[in-house]
Amino acid sequence: MKSNVASIAALLIFCAGFNFGLFAQVTAVQHGSSIHVSIDGKYFTQYIFSQDEKYPYFYPVNGPSGASVTSARNGTYPHHSSLFFGCDRVNGGNYWQEELHRGQIIGLQTKILDTDSSKVVIAQECIWTRPDAKSPIKDFRTITISAPADDVYQLDFDIEMEMLMDVEIERTNHSLFSARMDPDLAVINGGNMVNAQGEQGEKETFGKASAWMDYYGSRGDFNEGLAVLQHPENAWFPAPWFTRDYGFISPTPMYWPEDEEQGTQLSKGQKVILRYRVLIHKGTTQEAKIAEAYDRYCQE
Repeated sequence: MKSNVASIAALLIFCAGFNFGLFAQVTAVQHGSSIHVSIDGKYFTQYIFSQDEKYPYFYPVNGPSGASVTSARNGTYPHHSSLFFGCDRVNGGNYWQEELHRGQIIGLQTKILDTDSSKVVIAQECIWTRPDAKSPIKDFRTITISAPADDVYQLDFDIEMEMLMDVEIERTNHSLFSARMDPDLAVINGGNMVNAQGEQGEKETFGKASAWMDYYGSRGDFNEGLAVLQHPENAWFPAPWFTRDYGFISPTPMYWPEDEEQGTQLSKGQKVILRYRVLIHKGTTQEAKIAEAYDRYCQE
């Protein structure tokens, strides 16, 4: 009996050195048109969906250091809002850049779904709208936030876009899922940007099709960053990436359409499914094991 107790005690001591993601408590509270998310009592992120905004977005997105790995409303590019989803040149509308009359993505319904304490699930229905024009697209998004391991925070985006009419998206680099990094982590300030093939920086990654992209840099005594993973079942997979050394990444199929003159053509009633996983992590790409994390994502 004593030996069994000793064995159990030894096992508990061993396990205390590891966090298998089972004990992180993820909670969310809605305040008006925003949802605040905390992990183990620490403020992690805020989902903002005010009708005064161009589109819903996450900001800040805090890393293990407690500082945001993303930035919003950069002086040079005020239409870069941290972690967001939108598109320009959609049937003559602009659902990406500033000026609301050019187009907005508005949340019609936003709910925090009942879930267990290991994750938060946000469900939202959005309409793409602008004055004096019919809405071309409605999207339904489910965002699941969790902390699967020590110093790794995860946001899963499942987005279904439904075409409410025939849609033409002219060739544009302003399209779909995007992340604007904090200047501290940018390549121009000593950070690193690497894709699934191991190519680095804007010169090597711009326009390259790749399953994922990781962007990280130094914060004090350690590195931290953000990786965007494209699910292999996505439309246009693997989409080529629009990358910038100043701190921007986006898998952007609309910038490299098969027919540059016609752009991207989508039919009324057509549904486009897009899934992305965002990992906020400590360490370099190798230390955070982004390639292994992607392999697991492919099985889901």
